[in-house]
Amino acid sequence: LGQRHPLGPGLSGDGGGVPSGATAPLKPTPTGAMLSEPTLRVMAREDKAVQASAHQSHGGRRHHEQHRSQRAGWLRAVVLGANDGTISVASLVVGIAASGATRDFILLSGLAATVAGAMSMAAGEFVSVQSQVDTERADLAKERRELLMDPAGELAELTEIYRQRGIDQDLARQVAEQLTLHDALGAHAREELGLSETLRARPIQAALSSAASFAVGSVVPITAILLSPPRQITLVTTTSALVALAALGALAARAGGASLRKGALRMLFWGGLAMALTAAVGRLFGVANP
Repeated sequence: LGQRHPLGPGLSGDGGGVPSGATAPLKPTPTGAMLSEPTLRVMAREDKAVQASAHQSHGGRRHHEQHRSQRAGWLRAVVLGANDGTISVASLVVGIAASGATRDFILLSGLAATVAGAMSMAAGEFVSVQSQVDTERADLAKERRELLMDPAGELAELTEIYRQRGIDQDLARQVAEQLTLHDALGAHAREELGLSETLRARPIQAALSSAASFAVGSVVPITAILLSPPRQITLVTTTSALVALAALGALAARAGGASLRKGALRMLFWGGLAMALTAAVGRLFGVANP
């Protein structure tokens, strides 16, 4: 009763330590013995010393690995924005061109669609990702309160998480104690909530990436309007857009470690379908038709 549990750095404002003049709280070990907080801190320092020794034994080199999941945040926004920019503007251009409109009108429509689409993507992405950030913050605040009010229960919860992953009870308890001593909130954020710095939601980055990639994607149909003969705007825009979509799909698949062929075919199918439907609408309701 009355035991306190360290919350780790940056959680309680005092580093999770014991107030000056207070008796160091005892911590239960897997064998039932009680360890004081200073003892646990000594154990943590010894563990860091072992890690430092291992680091030196490897010539002072740190092992860094690049994983594709680290690209998930920006890759999703970039691919979505570029894909939407190419398909949306190209489809609009094809639809208006099919109606018999002039080159100037088609170009004006394409530029307006580029600006409106880029801003729409940025706003939508920011609101969406910011909502995710708000949810993460609420979950972290709740976890912080639980660590303050019931540290023993949170330690048991963390221990059970590791036990369910295949670690035996005694070792799971030791791991939970060490991680709680180092950074309790960070440990629970990773293991219980699935949050990490790598996958942290970044609304500003997502919004800017989406807007910029949409604008880049729309360059393809806009360039087709400027360079193609007036009577061939539909053909040139469709062809160039499909080539760009196939390349974009293959590039996204390569960055994500998937099949290049499947990535390109996905883009070709949905892009071709969108442009075919808008071209049909343009021909059915176009001003040049009787």
